[in-house]
Amino acid sequence: MPTRVHEFAWPDRVVVGTIGLPGARTFYLQVRAGKQIVSIALEKQQSALLAEKIDEILDQLITVEGNPFSVPTSTPIELVDNDQLEAVQEQFRTGAISLGWDPTTAQVVIEAYPITDVDADDNDESLNDDGADEPEMLLVRMPVGTARAFAKRTREIVGAGRPACPLCGYPIDADGHTCTFPEV
Repeated sequence: MPTRVHEFAWPDRVVVGTIGLPGARTFYLQVRAGKQIVSIALEKQQSALLAEKIDEILDQLITVEGNPFSVPTSTPIELVDNDQLEAVQEQFRTGAISLGWDPTTAQVVIEAYPITDVDADDNDESLNDDGADEPEMLLVRMPVGTARAFAKRTREIVGAGRPACPLCGYPIDADGHTCTFPEV
């Protein structure tokens, strides 16, 4: 069965955002080009790592001698996007993510694949009849300025969660916290 690819070559918008309160937030990578919007769920750690690795790629590109790409060292102000997510209809929950650089278009490339739920005891092929289990992926190409803005926003979204306990490092919930800091 062919993989359904949700491809965005020059998206109008690409952001990470959340729905829910800190401690119970769901993170989404949302991409829009024109009227086409795709939202995929991902873990907080995946979001944080994605932002970190995008910044690493961009920072490495800056150091390349004779670099023909105009890579911003910080987020261009005109690309800052602090708006809420648009209508979210989850396409899939992200399993694997790959990140790369396309020098021919000077774009950061994100590929996201859904979690695969392989159950050896479930050999029911009827699930494929309606196309619900059609394999799919998200492919996003974004220019360097957009990538820098994406990473900045993602770090801010990840950091806006529950504060960490200064003693044990675990998140402090709104309804209290039982510290697991060991006695000295």
